[in-house]
Amino acid sequence: MSTRPLIKPVTPNFSSGPCAKRPGYDLGKLNQSTLGRSHRSDIGKKALQQVLTDTAELLNLPAGYRVGIVPASDTGAMEMVMWSMLGPRAVDICYWESFGQGWYADITKQLKLENVNEIKAGYGQLPDLSQVKPENDCIFTWNGTTSGVKVDNADFISDTREGLTICDATSAVFAMDMPWEKLDVTTFSWQKVLGGEGAHGVIILSPRAVERLESYTPNWPLPKIFRLTTGGKLIDGIFTGATINTPSMLCVADYQDALNWVKSIGGVDACIKKSQANLAILSEFVANHKWIHFLAEKESIRSNTSVCFSVDLSDKQLKQFIKLLADQEVAFDIGAYKDAPSGLRIWCGSTVEQSDLEALMPWLTWAYQTITEV
Repeated sequence: MSTRPLIKPVTPNFSSGPCAKRPGYDLGKLNQSTLGRSHRSDIGKKALQQVLTDTAELLNLPAGYRVGIVPASDTGAMEMVMWSMLGPRAVDICYWESFGQGWYADITKQLKLENVNEIKAGYGQLPDLSQVKPENDCIFTWNGTTSGVKVDNADFISDTREGLTICDATSAVFAMDMPWEKLDVTTFSWQKVLGGEGAHGVIILSPRAVERLESYTPNWPLPKIFRLTTGGKLIDGIFTGATINTPSMLCVADYQDALNWVKSIGGVDACIKKSQANLAILSEFVANHKWIHFLAEKESIRSNTSVCFSVDLSDKQLKQFIKLLADQEVAFDIGAYKDAPSGLRIWCGSTVEQSDLEALMPWLTWAYQTITEV
């Protein structure tokens, strides 16, 4: 039997969503002044407006881009966008993992759009993005949370495009360099990269996206919770602190705490560097152990947040491997997503400390040797 390591990660939370809280997080230190108050009160609106302003500033969004908070996490944000904006142009839908495949299903089976081009690849690969046509709307996931595959550049997006780019960036924003001028609509949830609480989504709109919303009305009914316009004009309140549905002010305070932390460590660039340094630890481990492999074989497309692996174990052994680490309280929630190939998924965004990943690596070896020696 292999020798069990002595040092454990201080924070063994390696889930890919909700993700680990920021280092030093203390629930008791959140600003609780809005709790029990209406989100429509002056104090509530001010708190909501502050997180929107800070988000735009930290992400260095171009002038004219708008940030809004919407219900139902990144999924709600994406559904709202698709139901409100798709229809006037053909759609190129690019996907290489389960969530992108879900957007394709919604477009073809629910919205029943006919002029849809499916540009896809299997887990661990990117499709041929050169097939994207500038006259079409394009939907894609910047980082495949369930496949560990990210877009390595945005060269496939034309600077003179006629259609809109709609980017699901929930596990990329605040962790990867986003070319905002090429992104007309971007959605994310703060429960991913920033370790925020669930149930809320964020939509970022370019002026081109706003123009689409104000010039096009879908021919299908829109539930109230999906509506971004009224009377042919953008509902400005969504982007100034008057949300569509009642938000949790505790979640908003939690998000503000995460934004303040990003500021304190040096902004988004510091978050990106920290996440890339974390990925380097995993890369070194894989290079030195023949039984574990990146699901994304090509280095340039490997995610630096949701890192996915295949392991030389049977499905039964892999379940034992994951349970063994959880029972030892050294790694929680590291199994692959339910629709993904069997394997591991370890979050290494900036809220995860390098020392915790370093402490985890010997435990992976111990668990593998323990399972295979039985």
